[in-house]
Amino acid sequence: MLYIHEIYQSIQGESSLAGVPCTFVRLAGCSLRCTYCDTPQAWRPDAGTAMSVDEVLAKVADYAPSLVLVTGGEPLEQAECIDLLKALVIRKYNVQLETSGAFDISDVPPSVQKILDIKAPSSGEQQRHLWGNLALLQEHDEIKFVLRDRNDYEWCKERIEADLPDTPAEILLSPVWGELDAADLVAWMLEDQLPVRLNLQLHKIIWGANATGV
Repeated sequence: MLYIHEIYQSIQGESSLAGVPCTFVRLAGCSLRCTYCDTPQAWRPDAGTAMSVDEVLAKVADYAPSLVLVTGGEPLEQAECIDLLKALVIRKYNVQLETSGAFDISDVPPSVQKILDIKAPSSGEQQRHLWGNLALLQEHDEIKFVLRDRNDYEWCKERIEADLPDTPAEILLSPVWGELDAADLVAWMLEDQLPVRLNLQLHKIIWGANATGV
């Protein structure tokens, strides 16, 4: 069984597929406590409904989008998440997995687009990242840095230069909503000529920062 916080359709608000219609499958439970987390309602493992993989698939089939994002919480804290990913792939969905990077991704099906969130210092969870996951990333995967301030940015730049010079994955930089001005982040990116993409949260721009299920 999986503990599911919510399943709904919207548009993908982030990643290289931002703006594409998407079905969201949000798993409940996360042992991380990032200071800027915008889904604390999904932290507790019991903040969801127990569903079988088949029940989740049936609910996903109620919606039209062929893009499915499996997120959380931290989805890989539930071992059955891998079974769900495999089942979605078998049914020919275009599948994304958003994960904190604190859990091993080696069993994730190769065709799943992994969005690996590397925790910057201000998150309070920097020490949780499994750096060995970086070697498992493919060309269609993405690395996301969520940045609160210039200190986070400088740390991120060091990581890109020292640890990610040859990564096949695309690198996304996302400002913490309401704390780091996107214009400042863009200025730093351009000044340093970083090989990255700006990642804004379209869902918050459209519906506001506090809206859920959209």
